[in-house]
Amino acid sequence: MGHPTSQGGRHRALTVGAALLSGVMLLSACSGGGGSEQRGEDEESRPSEESTPAARAYPGVPDAISQQRLSWDPCEAPTVAQGGGEAPGELDDGTPWQCATLTVPLDYDEPDGETIGIALIRAASTAEGDARQGSLIYNFGGPGGSGVFTLPLLGEQYEALREGYDLVSFDPRGVGESAGVRCLDGEETDRQEQENGALPRTEEEAAQYAELSAEYVAACEANSGEVLPHLTTTNTARDMDLMRHVLGDSRLHYFGISYGTELGGVYANLFPEQVGRAVLDAVVDPTADFVDGSLGQVRGFQLALENFMADCADQYGEDCPTGRGGAEGSALLADFLAEVAEEPLETGGDRVLTEQLAVLGIVAALYDQETWEYLTVGLMEALEGDGELLLLFADAYNERDEEGRYSNQRDAQAAITCADTTGQRDPESVEENRSAFEEASPVFGPYLLWSLAGCEGWPTDGEREKPEVSAEGASEMLLIGTTGDPATPYEGAERMQRELGDGVGVLITFDGEGHGAYGKDACIDDAVEEYLLSGMVPQNGLVCG
Repeated sequence: MGHPTSQGGRHRALTVGAALLSGVMLLSACSGGGGSEQRGEDEESRPSEESTPAARAYPGVPDAISQQRLSWDPCEAPTVAQGGGEAPGELDDGTPWQCATLTVPLDYDEPDGETIGIALIRAASTAEGDARQGSLIYNFGGPGGSGVFTLPLLGEQYEALREGYDLVSFDPRGVGESAGVRCLDGEETDRQEQENGALPRTEEEAAQYAELSAEYVAACEANSGEVLPHLTTTNTARDMDLMRHVLGDSRLHYFGISYGTELGGVYANLFPEQVGRAVLDAVVDPTADFVDGSLGQVRGFQLALENFMADCADQYGEDCPTGRGGAEGSALLADFLAEVAEEPLETGGDRVLTEQLAVLGIVAALYDQETWEYLTVGLMEALEGDGELLLLFADAYNERDEEGRYSNQRDAQAAITCADTTGQRDPESVEENRSAFEEASPVFGPYLLWSLAGCEGWPTDGEREKPEVSAEGASEMLLIGTTGDPATPYEGAERMQRELGDGVGVLITFDGEGHGAYGKDACIDDAVEEYLLSGMVPQNGLVCG
């Protein structure tokens, strides 16, 4: 693959789930806390349609940045880097999606130096006067997901929260149209995917894998080297606080999903007194270094796979492509992947389904229980030699469009992960951890094992081994863990609660499947909405599902 994976969920799972459901169904048919700061009266109690009132001075940055006005205009269509598609238009009640650009320092240690623009999107609150509580800022994960692309796609899911907040999201630095990182173009990416399609099994194959990875890293440095040192989660948290300030809120109200929970924890550590009402859903384990985090993710996907296989066996009996599931099913899939490594599958197009793309297709389908039935069909077809459906899953995961163009989420993910972590730089760790990864899962272990050297040769050093999230003095933050989450195993939520500090994290549980819980269960939704809209903190230990 040539780039690292993230411990927090390796793509915009919610966005991909929506894309998969529409695309897969088409293909299957063909193939069988605190409030906002008071800013005045009447029209000044909420932002105008044209601009946000200028903020006051903000410590450590020039007045030209701290007192900037945001000009909100109708959103244009997302760029290819963001994910492509049509302009978001309006919500059902006629509320328009509006976009703006926030100016931030590239380097907070040199705030008078170069600046970059952070792309923003919002839908104004339906509340009037004092009922409006401020802005609710979203990060949907990755790292590398474009919030400008994702929030409108999921706007209906969050409609209830507009009763108190303007819904706001953004492309974090390095993502989409916020100084977005670019490495290889679509044609070059396809070439690497096809040439590097099988996991290395010999020294010669490992050398080729390393060569293609070095080519990828060199392209990142050549095309985006100036911004790479500054794409840390810490800097994105600083951007969010400046965003809060310019939006006119005295505290940050926040909704983070997957990697977005790590970002929320880092923000709370840096700015505990500015934390308002914050929801962290599908929580990353902040205590795990990259090796432990990746191994935990291997186990999480294996658990989800076993749950999928049991469901498949119940529904299809002997016709289930993974047999009776369990060890038998995992062995069947591992054998299938080894065969694909030797002879990739035709897909009806110019590309073949390689071993790595097959694993990625399975991974993508496990993010949401609603796509399990299509995974069954995809595996049935793949066992008959047709890899088209699994390739569709992999392409959706990689955000590749029908014209062969990719969003920048994979490049941004690599850049942010390598800027953040001191890990992933030692090729010897692959062999040192091979047995543990393969024992955890014969299907996903060999694949995620190679991420351990994903930052080898990266032009910048990582900032830290693990994120710092202790947040003494912060307001109560709502944490949501899902027992069957494949990408962010449930234990991560428990550890985040402990690391935030006494009295900060309130943990509730969704006893179910999939990555993320809000929008899947009425009990969870009620708890989140009562907390965000009314300040009613649910009982710690609440279990839903």
